[in-house]
Amino acid sequence: MEPRFTLVDNEIGAKFAKRFGNASLAILQSTLPKTTQDLVMLRVSQINGCGWCTDVHSKDLAHAGEPATRINLVAAWHEAAVFTAAERAALALAEEGTRIADAARGVTDETWARVREHYDDDQIAALVALVAQINAANRLGVIVRQQGGSYVPGAYDIVAS
Repeated sequence: MEPRFTLVDNEIGAKFAKRFGNASLAILQSTLPKTTQDLVMLRVSQINGCGWCTDVHSKDLAHAGEPATRINLVAAWHEAAVFTAAERAALALAEEGTRIADAARGVTDETWARVREHYDDDQIAALVALVAQINAANRLGVIVRQQGGSYVPGAYDIVAS
């Protein structure tokens, strides 16, 4: 499977990518833990089948020192004992917020209550924005067939600074 299009090689695509990246700064600079952000982005990317984003977030977690066991078990987090209660709440919100068409109920009240137990309003705003943004990024990557495998860990660190 070959990539169809390189969005940033196009003037409109490059403008969009810049603004999309700038929007992520509010999330990156929030108090929502970076590990939680990357776990959520990895899980949503797995669900959506985005090879590029799965590559980026798994490698960035490893680069930040996250143990391979936790990275490898993100896909099966429901059956894994290596995630904190807060991370589990965030992963549940991410899954339910991603699988809207699969589970017409969207995010359940139970999941929302668990998120409220572990995160303050600013962190919840960041988490909700993160789920929306990674879903959008996944769709961009899947539509243009952006291939995973070539990402260099930490390449986006400069953007977050």
